[in-house]
Amino acid sequence: MHLHSFTVCGFRSLKDVRDIPVSAPTILAGQNDGGKSAVLAALAFLVGNEQLTEDDRTYELGSSDGVHVDDSAPLLRCSTTWVEGQFTLDSWELETFGFPTEELRVRRCAVNDEDPVLECWAPLADDERLRDPSKLSLNEVRALAKQLLPELSSIKRGDIEPALCRYGMVHASTSGWVPAPKEMERRMPRLMPFDGKSADPDAAVKTALMGRYQAHMADPMLEGQLQSIEAGIKERLQDDARSLCEHIQSRCDDLTDVDVEPVVSFTHGFRGAPLRIARMKGETVGLDRSGLGSARRISLAIWEWNSQLLTREEFADVDSSADPEATDDVPPPVQTIVIYDEPDTHLDYGHQRKIMQLIRDQSALPHVNVIVATHSMNLIDGVDIADVVHLRLEHGRTVIERLGADTHDDIDVHLGRMAAAVGLRNSVLLHERCFLAVEGDTEQRVIPMLFRLSEGQSLQSAGIALWACFNNEGALHLAHYLVVHGRSVMLMVDADSRTLPKGLFKDARLQQFFGSAFSDVVRFVGEPDAFNELEELFPDDLWAATANELWPKDGELWTTDDFTARRGKKFSKEVLNMLRNDSPNGPSGKPDMMFGLVSTLTSPDQVPSQLREIFGEIRKLAAG
Repeated sequence: MHLHSFTVCGFRSLKDVRDIPVSAPTILAGQNDGGKSAVLAALAFLVGNEQLTEDDRTYELGSSDGVHVDDSAPLLRCSTTWVEGQFTLDSWELETFGFPTEELRVRRCAVNDEDPVLECWAPLADDERLRDPSKLSLNEVRALAKQLLPELSSIKRGDIEPALCRYGMVHASTSGWVPAPKEMERRMPRLMPFDGKSADPDAAVKTALMGRYQAHMADPMLEGQLQSIEAGIKERLQDDARSLCEHIQSRCDDLTDVDVEPVVSFTHGFRGAPLRIARMKGETVGLDRSGLGSARRISLAIWEWNSQLLTREEFADVDSSADPEATDDVPPPVQTIVIYDEPDTHLDYGHQRKIMQLIRDQSALPHVNVIVATHSMNLIDGVDIADVVHLRLEHGRTVIERLGADTHDDIDVHLGRMAAAVGLRNSVLLHERCFLAVEGDTEQRVIPMLFRLSEGQSLQSAGIALWACFNNEGALHLAHYLVVHGRSVMLMVDADSRTLPKGLFKDARLQQFFGSAFSDVVRFVGEPDAFNELEELFPDDLWAATANELWPKDGELWTTDDFTARRGKKFSKEVLNMLRNDSPNGPSGKPDMMFGLVSTLTSPDQVPSQLREIFGEIRKLAAG
């Protein structure tokens, strides 16, 4: 069973958190106490490793929900907690469980004080007796099988119940939540959690070896021997159980049937393997008596060893000496989900790089997925933005946001890649307060200089991320992408964008991109003064003075008239051609030309007033 995503309801701060991906890898990022540990615990509850306690249930209602409540009244916890996963079944599971499709919804649900139940969304048998045969007595199960499945020869409950469940799914007209087959518990993904915050490698040793223990328990040769021993013990217990049932009935003559079905399993027999080390021969000590640095290095070595084991499991050759018929019924290995909780804590950068490489190597294995809870910007920036789950608290409840993954539209994916292409790292997308979108290289080079001169601080210190998008159309689409994802954005393009053939910058089209408040998002540079582009905002005397300093002509000076004569056309193109043709040191291109001009500015009043107004507006936007 391969888990692709899961949804949590009523678990700690996760009141209703949907579609958390299980990717290669998934990065859980966000503020402290934002819900990262709760997400990992909820996943463990789904696959069966976490016991639900009363403290795990979400409070039903609090004053922070905006509803008036009596402060003296005790807060109640929700009555139902569940975690649902989207799974894909392998061919063995599809055949064994009898479900009609390989895609399957599975949830573990706990209602009130009842024990959690593993359920599947599956065809709901029209005969209510077939919806949960486990609730029937052994005599009732046998009678039902005799009626519906006369060809079934076995009288063992373990053979009858699955056959009745398959019969029920075939004879069903609706779907609903039904109890999962007992064998499904053994096919749930195995978790291998490594806690980077803990200085106890003993736990890491147990985690790593537990994975090997489970793999050995699933070995066909050993499994057959263990099942034989389990069956022998179970048979003896069944004899004891029958005697017990007969005794109960002899003392309680009002009971018509008493049934006890012993359950025997060796699966969870591994308890641990304490680690001891020695730096001098014979002087072994427990790791709790060693230093913190040793513990960190040993933990990293354990993670590396585990990574090698996972690789060997994936590419191990089938035993050529095994009986082919015996291996036909052997199920494939279960999915392994490796969990790292802040793995880079207290590690230097060299060891952080090793952790990142381990995560990449493990994520490349087909049967392995990795989830990393971290504050590390290096880890956050190292994956696709769609695989970053950003967790934050709103009114005491965790909410998630995923950029580039809110829809299945190819455009959304494309724009997410565009964000990466123009240098917007994941950490910037998640944490910067405001974005200033510009057309291309020219603006990207000069806007930071103009902003610092005008405002007395850098864009970064003001919480503003600047990005250039190759052209004005690219800037428009990426600004739309960020607005859709709730980011504060200002789009700054030249006024001549209005005349593009596609009409993308007409008011009607802008309204389609940004809604009725599009004028709060888009700024057309030059438009208030009837100019067409950024270069025209700067006066001709400044252009002449800069040209004489940086790109002098042979034997004469540039004058303001030289630049005034170029207005009315494509000013930047005309000026660039003039400087190139008439000066031996002419600029290499428009970005170089504008950088030269802006680098000569020395006072804020030399920054054009239009730009100063835009900078003031975006500072307010970034301040929230």
